[in-house]
Amino acid sequence: MATNQTRKKKSSAAAARRAKRKQKRIALFIFEILVLAVLVMVLYTVLKADNIQKIKVDEENINKVFNEKVEENEALKGYHNIALFGVDSREGDLGKGTRSDSIIIASINEDTGDIKLCSVYRDTYMNLSNDSYNKCNSAYAKGGPEQAINMLNMNLDLNIEDYVTVGFTGLMKTIDAIGGIEVDILEQEIRHLNNYQISMVGTSTDGKTFTAVEGKDYIAVTHAGRQTLNGLQATAYCRVRQVGNDFMRAERQRNVLTAIMEKAKKASPATLNKILDDVLPYVSTSLDVDEMVGVLGEVTKYDIVAKDGFPFTQYRATGNLGSKGSCVIPVDLKANVVELHRFLFDAQDYEISSEVQSYSQKISSDTGR
Repeated sequence: MATNQTRKKKSSAAAARRAKRKQKRIALFIFEILVLAVLVMVLYTVLKADNIQKIKVDEENINKVFNEKVEENEALKGYHNIALFGVDSREGDLGKGTRSDSIIIASINEDTGDIKLCSVYRDTYMNLSNDSYNKCNSAYAKGGPEQAINMLNMNLDLNIEDYVTVGFTGLMKTIDAIGGIEVDILEQEIRHLNNYQISMVGTSTDGKTFTAVEGKDYIAVTHAGRQTLNGLQATAYCRVRQVGNDFMRAERQRNVLTAIMEKAKKASPATLNKILDDVLPYVSTSLDVDEMVGVLGEVTKYDIVAKDGFPFTQYRATGNLGSKGSCVIPVDLKANVVELHRFLFDAQDYEISSEVQSYSQKISSDTGR
């Protein structure tokens, strides 16, 4: 870890970077929210922004855990990286105490407008940013977005400072407001998708078995193929993990985000206003709403050009780690981080930090991989 003096220098450097970004490309902040749940579309006026849960991140706390090489990494310059969290919250609580059901890194090329999405599988065994090791989604539960961002930065040699969090309700309302999204459903996904719908809207006496009335509480998906899903159906689709386990589940989440973005580009002003009214109470972000005004006309300039998941296929395994349960194991964290920087930033032959080297050794020791 860095000394206090080094941390102060890093904090000053980070502050200068943020000021420069604001001066050069303020409009890009808004699109990053779009990537998660079309939130770019709902934030075009400050008048209604009081509904947002502004959980202000302790920037000093985040900056101090930037790994040594990150501040000088030329490959990161020109990119804005943001953490997108989807949490299992039906009561609207988006802070610590709830596990992040979905973790996605959105990397925006500030010159080209290209966006790359990389899911971080929620069961991935990593340093939680406090030198304890467990499934990475527990970082959000233990310390909210601050600890979750620290966890990503430390393990992956990144410089994330901002985040957006949305709960199930926010995602459902967003999709309904844009008139649903087009998704290709597999035959084997239908039963599980409908079961998740029932569990999300149904009643239960034991917390395990749920009942709901089809046609009243939910609309069942009855056939495979490409079709329009409403908010509840699409959110339930995001949660399916019985078909293709958590890896395919994360791919579903990325596909839904892409479908949302494409549909939102065609949305009318009236639709955008409805999204604004419906979704803001279910959103938490570190971004300043004042920076997000007046950029709706630029949304069509951006495209999601690549999607993948971490750990990468060739460098991962699964295994039961005792009390921690079944985990996704980054087989050689070092190789995974090198591949991540190649994927996100086109960095060739990236040299990992000494911190990632030590985390990689610890993970290998704990897992025998």
